[in-house]
Amino acid sequence: MTDSERIPVIIGVGQINDRPEDPDNGLDPLQLMVAALKRAEADAGVELLAQLDSVAVVDQISFRHLNPLDGKLAEAIGATPAVCYQSEAPHGDTPIRLLNEAANRIGAGEIKLAAIAGAEALRTIAGRLAKQATPQSDVFEGVRKEAKREPGYAQQHGLNAPVDVYPLYENAGRAAYGQSFAEAQRESGEIWSRFSEIAAGNEGAWIRKPAAVEDIITVSDRNRPLAFPYSKLMVANSSVNQGAAFLVASLAEARRLGIAEDRLIHVGMGAAAKEAYSFLQRDRYDRSVSMETSIRRTLELNAMQGADFDFVELYSCFPCVPKMARRILGWPVDRPATVFGGLTFGGGPIANYMSHAVVSMVEKLRHEGTNGFLFANGGFATDNHCIILSNKPVAAAQFPQDFDYQAEADAAREAVPELDKDYVGAGTVETYTVFYGRDGNPKGGVVVARTPAGDRTLAHVDADDAALVAFLTDGKAEPVGTPGTVMADASGRRIWARA
Repeated sequence: MTDSERIPVIIGVGQINDRPEDPDNGLDPLQLMVAALKRAEADAGVELLAQLDSVAVVDQISFRHLNPLDGKLAEAIGATPAVCYQSEAPHGDTPIRLLNEAANRIGAGEIKLAAIAGAEALRTIAGRLAKQATPQSDVFEGVRKEAKREPGYAQQHGLNAPVDVYPLYENAGRAAYGQSFAEAQRESGEIWSRFSEIAAGNEGAWIRKPAAVEDIITVSDRNRPLAFPYSKLMVANSSVNQGAAFLVASLAEARRLGIAEDRLIHVGMGAAAKEAYSFLQRDRYDRSVSMETSIRRTLELNAMQGADFDFVELYSCFPCVPKMARRILGWPVDRPATVFGGLTFGGGPIANYMSHAVVSMVEKLRHEGTNGFLFANGGFATDNHCIILSNKPVAAAQFPQDFDYQAEADAAREAVPELDKDYVGAGTVETYTVFYGRDGNPKGGVVVARTPAGDRTLAHVDADDAALVAFLTDGKAEPVGTPGTVMADASGRRIWARA
């Protein structure tokens, strides 16, 4: 594409951390977004917020009563955009999708200047909950709606939140990669330790203290176990007050505004695909065809390969996600898989993490390297959206584009096992996890099993079955693929027993 009116570039970025000692003094998401946008405007070096043609907002969960925020945000910054909307849900892929949509509108000649913004203030709301006993259902409504993927059945087996579900991918992936437990944990620790090092050098990150591999993979009083094999330092840190925003313009508009060429970051093409809404309706847990499709299609669309990137941001709510993504992309474990710091150390503001990644990627590419790859993931390993940024024009990029590759992902998906909720009898471990209480002791667990007929079923892990818990967690043998039996106890609960 050579028409500068149709070429999308990022012209300004901004982010903010809000750390009041008294939660009552904390900023709410709207205030955080306004602050981030004003920083993005200052970064662009031109007063332009009032000129915006488009304002897109990432849905937030911390102050639900403020929603929708798109119109309020536009009013707060003095803008009257023709396009003004908020994402339909707080999914982790949202910022990249909104960026891709802005690029499409610029490519179609519909707009010239767009803003994408998001924020969460969970640190503030948590403090207020503690002081005022505000109804918690209002605060976590979005998260709880996300948890209801398989109403009743999954929750009865302890699969309530992302921290309960992602270990199913982690344990299945370890077995598929042929790793021992120690090798898999070491890989998680290496990736996360490099995240902490990047965060330590990033002024926008929430935790700026490096953590060694052993600190991350060793359970301790400060790193308690949550759901096997994940401990506190391996999961997203949502207790943050963070906002981030970025401004996208046509190349012609950027030049009319007088923004220096070396400040402009070109937007490449993107690709997206999803897994089934219910995590129990996935074909398998050691890979994701929608992730593979979105990553590989993004490379093909931009005529690039993994080796062409100087920097990447591989979404990192839990280790299994960047582990899967880096294998598809061909990204080595000894290179940082983040520019922001990851969701543990950079901060995990629910759906808006990738806005911070965009900010950090832009800042990075303005000073070194050429190309950056952004991979976003959301839901329960459900939503995937990738895009490329570069400090040079992306020759293959053409906008508008159809970034939806769902049909291709669906065609590549293997048959999904039938779900047998009433099964009793012999089976094989497909994947599993063990849940822990705040005291660090097991409180139960779940086995996802396959029946001789190939169906899928769930079975409880009894916390009092010390031998079974040890088998599942001590790393001496690989539990995935081992035989066992689903047994019904006196109450009708289905319990997993080793063969």
